[in-house]
Amino acid sequence: MSFAEWQKNGWVRPHQSSPQEVSALLAVIERDLAASDSEGLNDDWRFAIAYNAALQSASLALKASGFDVPKGSGAHHRTIESLKLTLADDGTAVELLQAFRAKRGGGIYESVGIASATEIKEVRNLARHLYDRLLEWLKKEHPELILSPTPKATKSSKKG
Repeated sequence: MSFAEWQKNGWVRPHQSSPQEVSALLAVIERDLAASDSEGLNDDWRFAIAYNAALQSASLALKASGFDVPKGSGAHHRTIESLKLTLADDGTAVELLQAFRAKRGGGIYESVGIASATEIKEVRNLARHLYDRLLEWLKKEHPELILSPTPKATKSSKKG
């Protein structure tokens, strides 16, 4: 499916991104990646923060592509699915992030202990991976949206 078909279905709407918006969203992702590594935080919040970093990478790729998902029912789902069209995800990252979306949505506001240490590490690794892919993609596909100096890719050697 193409973005034209998504727009026809009402799943996305046109969006004009700017270097300032891209810079601000990159800062959000970087903040959330760092915060999700804070061992003093409750594990559920670390999970939710790392999920948000991954979601914001998908959102930024979508916005840089000229679209945005209307707020409301299914917004996170569509934003995640858009990774197939923006960063050319083969479905691997999308499937994993959709599973994390379901876990976060089904538990973060209603229960405690939703995420294991392994899941926190997995969602943080996914968020870092998507951020790194996003940076490379922006440099290649939308260099006009990057303010100088460009953000640095995260270190995959950072503890998970």
